[in-house]
Amino acid sequence: MERFVYADNAATTPVSEPVLSAMLPYLEGNYGNASSLYSIGRSSRKAIMEARDKVASLIGAQSSEIIFTGSGTEADNMALKGVLHSKKARGRHLIISTIEHHAILHTAKALEKEGFSVTYLPVDHFGLISLEELKAAIRPDTALVSIMAANNEVGTIEPVREIGELCRENGVLFHTDAVQATGHIPLNVAEMKIDLLSLSGHKLNAPKGVGALFIRKGVLINPIIEGGGQERNLRSGTENVASIVALGKAAEEAEKHMEDNIRRLNELSKHLIDGVLEAIPYSRLTGHPTKRLPGTASFVIEAIEGESLVLMLDLDGICASTGSACSTGSLDPSHVLTGIGLSHDIAHGSLRLTLGIQNTGEDVDYILEKLPQIARRLRSMSPVWDAKKQCPVGLKE
Repeated sequence: MERFVYADNAATTPVSEPVLSAMLPYLEGNYGNASSLYSIGRSSRKAIMEARDKVASLIGAQSSEIIFTGSGTEADNMALKGVLHSKKARGRHLIISTIEHHAILHTAKALEKEGFSVTYLPVDHFGLISLEELKAAIRPDTALVSIMAANNEVGTIEPVREIGELCRENGVLFHTDAVQATGHIPLNVAEMKIDLLSLSGHKLNAPKGVGALFIRKGVLINPIIEGGGQERNLRSGTENVASIVALGKAAEEAEKHMEDNIRRLNELSKHLIDGVLEAIPYSRLTGHPTKRLPGTASFVIEAIEGESLVLMLDLDGICASTGSACSTGSLDPSHVLTGIGLSHDIAHGSLRLTLGIQNTGEDVDYILEKLPQIARRLRSMSPVWDAKKQCPVGLKE
């Protein structure tokens, strides 16, 4: 192995040095329960308040509107179940897209089993929803629209501001799963008319096991975890102080460096995308060519199995993924890729390379050195590739 390149930052990110330094004291001397009256308990409570301020600042919210959770998945569940259960006497209808993360899709399926109604909006070949179709789907009993800010597999950024305005005009609450987007692109919940927003620490260089849900002041939801009444009685359980502090520091760092990070990651991903498409015949970019997350490069490479590609990249020290990390192990093609119109056989050749703040131009050069070699090696063993070369109908450079 010549070197190690981590290029799966959409799956999780490494904990940054400033974040680790900020959280360590709360794993050592400042280990008090934030509900306690003595000094180390008060210290923990103060740290949580400061972290809440930092997370709120990142998304243009008020501190009182931030509820800490154990993950982005929990935040999604809290948003959907909390809103639908609180409004079920007047509205039992939910609208989501077909390419949402499983935290949304599976929660919607669970709500359907409880008797709620769900509309699944299709997307175009870039992964974008239609505002006209969304408007047509809104009914008098629609309680909530939940559309992700950016897709976790192909990186397409949805028209969040326009969705928020449409929902506000129609008196419908709007939730966005912004787990992939928060800290990576500018989000302002007030300007975008977002009523609820989910985020996760491990997508922006904080540890796994901490997230948050923004709930706009005045929006009432039912709790899904009962207990001691922490987090405004909405998320009971003794607070994970060290990880909450880490999330606050990560939010602060993301806000401070966002402009530079966007510029640098866009440059790196452009170099990566151009290099892959030039070096590997019959490969194509998935997702929107410009309305995409910085650092995100997702492809389908025909006549190659994505799993084989990822395993061989790993042998060369490159961490990548095929489809979404949360669905690894499934033989079914990605619902996102089939949702944007790709056939099953082409969707099986998916590759996602996502760069983070720690990646360099040398990392991209190393990927561009190894990936085309691996693609040629795999195709040389593929009877599918031989057949496609003989009958190239439908193949695209």
